[in-house]
Amino acid sequence: MQTLREKASLFFSDWTLVRRVVFVLAAIFIFRALASIPIPGVNLDALAQLFSQNQFFGILNIFAGGGLSNLSIVLLGVGPYITASIIMQLMTIIFPKLKAMYQEEGEAGRIRFAQYSRLLTLPLAVLQGIAFLVILTRQGIVPSLPPFEFAVNVGIVTAGSMLLMWLGELISEFGIGQGVSMLIFAGIVSRLPSTVSQLIFTFDASQLPVYIAFVAVAVVTIAGVVVVSEAERPIPVTYAKRVRGMRVMGGGTTYLPFRLNQAGVIPIIFALSILLLPQMAFGLLAGSDSARLVKFASDAVALLNNHWVYGTSYFVLVFIFTYFYTAVTFDPNQVAQNLQRDGAFIPGVRPGASTADYLAKVVTRITLPGALFLGVIAVLPIVMQGLTGINTLAIGGTALLIVVSVVLDLVRRIDAQLAIREY
Repeated sequence: MQTLREKASLFFSDWTLVRRVVFVLAAIFIFRALASIPIPGVNLDALAQLFSQNQFFGILNIFAGGGLSNLSIVLLGVGPYITASIIMQLMTIIFPKLKAMYQEEGEAGRIRFAQYSRLLTLPLAVLQGIAFLVILTRQGIVPSLPPFEFAVNVGIVTAGSMLLMWLGELISEFGIGQGVSMLIFAGIVSRLPSTVSQLIFTFDASQLPVYIAFVAVAVVTIAGVVVVSEAERPIPVTYAKRVRGMRVMGGGTTYLPFRLNQAGVIPIIFALSILLLPQMAFGLLAGSDSARLVKFASDAVALLNNHWVYGTSYFVLVFIFTYFYTAVTFDPNQVAQNLQRDGAFIPGVRPGASTADYLAKVVTRITLPGALFLGVIAVLPIVMQGLTGINTLAIGGTALLIVVSVVLDLVRRIDAQLAIREY
């Protein structure tokens, strides 16, 4: 085992890795600079009151990387790109050609698939920009503007979202880590100083048991995410011996590591994106001239803001998306074909279709506890919020879950780069 000093020495001696880390830090700096530029005419008092009363905008602020809290030019964040990615992933189930492009055409197919996601992001960003500005105008946070100036604001926030999408892809390509997740992570971490200072200045001794319970849940959540993310099921694989001339090659034994939660933080992001869409739609209907539509929208928003309804929906969506994303990213037939082509087999399992069926069953079984655990720790803070009435607990729990998962992924990627250099 390497000591921390040896790893640090190896890290700073790898200039490629250092350049990647510096690129990520520079991209995050640009992102935070953009998030501090507000659109004109914002009523900050009304905005603060809205955030304190509506957890919808608080959770949405996570995807905006803190850009929504001051209505910056990047107030949409990477939300449109995430929504476009979800739609494209769902379309792989409907259209076999898209699935073949994503899974069977290699790197070229994934590049084309990503291009379609980028193209779909633009109209989604325009629609979300219009929806948010209309909702914020009706709340009295943004002044009512003439059509041309309103269109200019929509263009500004749309361009900001597209810029963040491009910045996230640059991080994925030239930096280290998944770009979109890194931007969300940067936005969450940037809010920590203000959150801590707010807790210090508003500390209430009567709420001390609640704060202690929240810290305990946070510690358990961090430990649970680390354990589940690192847990894996090894599948033994044996390579057959091959004779070439006078030499005998192969014959080794290894294993395929199947993680308990192969989807990482993606199900959380997907679930939150889906939960935001109906609230946005009903928020638009609330300004309708029809009294029936207004009442229907108000009742729907009240139902969605109910802690138990929201928590149940959140749990179910996280569970479903964990299985869904695992099924999209892991193809047992492809793995079985690769093993057979390399002359490898799983002891006790016939090569080909039987191996694919065996791998599919194993992945289905080990994903179940991972999906259940991910759903439980996602809704635990929401349950605490319903019991205590403190609005910041649900938002903090979701942010904590994303931060821990992103940090674990980043550490794994850095260790992989260091291992390559060492060998």
